[in-house]
Amino acid sequence: MESHGAAGLRRVFLLAFCVAGIWAAYIYQGVLQETVSTKRFGDDKKRFEQLAFLNLAQNVVCLIWSFIMLKIWSNGGNSGAPWWSYWSAGITNTIGPAMGIEALKYISYPAQVLAKSSKMIPVMLMGTLVYGIRYSFPEYLCTLLVAGGVSLFALSKTSSKTISKLAHPNAPLGYGLCFLNLAFDGFTNATQDSITSRYPKTSAWNIMLGMNLWGTIYNMIFMFGWPSAMGYEAVQFCKQHPEAAWDIFLYCLCGAVGQNFIFLTISRFGSLTNTTITTTRKFVSIVVSSLLSGNPLSQKQWGSVVMVFSGLSYQIYLKWNKLRRMQKKRKST
Repeated sequence: MESHGAAGLRRVFLLAFCVAGIWAAYIYQGVLQETVSTKRFGDDKKRFEQLAFLNLAQNVVCLIWSFIMLKIWSNGGNSGAPWWSYWSAGITNTIGPAMGIEALKYISYPAQVLAKSSKMIPVMLMGTLVYGIRYSFPEYLCTLLVAGGVSLFALSKTSSKTISKLAHPNAPLGYGLCFLNLAFDGFTNATQDSITSRYPKTSAWNIMLGMNLWGTIYNMIFMFGWPSAMGYEAVQFCKQHPEAAWDIFLYCLCGAVGQNFIFLTISRFGSLTNTTITTTRKFVSIVVSSLLSGNPLSQKQWGSVVMVFSGLSYQIYLKWNKLRRMQKKRKST
């Protein structure tokens, strides 16, 4: 009994460690992302306009990080997916996040987080129209809450203080970029699932290495492929404004550390637990942004936030119930 109790306590502490790691890494990364996209740096008060450069920097840091982790933790086997198999997912994984970050020029960080939280909408839409999948009423209710919340938030009046921080306020363009980001993410996830099904022994570190390798290649071409490419401007800006360079480095480091905790959570507690942690983290990120970054939300907007996360929470609850029923069936058989 004591050994079971000690094992249970260790499991609780490990889960708390994972929650703290994911929350700390990604909430601080959100603060840094908002800072880089809205702040005016230096005596000349210039904005960092080349936000897509963040993706290249993130790819490079995560590529180095995953290579080091594979060298430390790999058992010497090489049975994972070959590096070239990630080339197609690398394209969408390069374009999608770039659109998500570029959206911060046009909409606020809380609006971007809400829009990117509505991943279930295109998934269910494609499932119904393309594959003829029938969903239950509770699943449609979840989607309705999320879609309604995002729509109400978009239609609500944004404070003048928030608008003044944006580089080029344009809500339709900002939300459009976010939903394109979701579409590309859907293809990326589907391709990654296909790779892991073909190569079952592929580890999370292999996926991280392969995705970031191709992301680095594509982003290097996009950023430095011709003399007037924006990468040169980004590097020049960072030389002139070291504070911006430091924020970008910390942003990338948070992403790499956060991925570690996500992989640890999935391996020890499953993807559903990870989804629950990351969903609650998004809600906290909006609260932190509102309190620390000076993005005041109206009562209608807070109501929209509650609608979206009620729908997401209900979806998680439905998945937990489905998982429990499946486990009971396995035990009975």
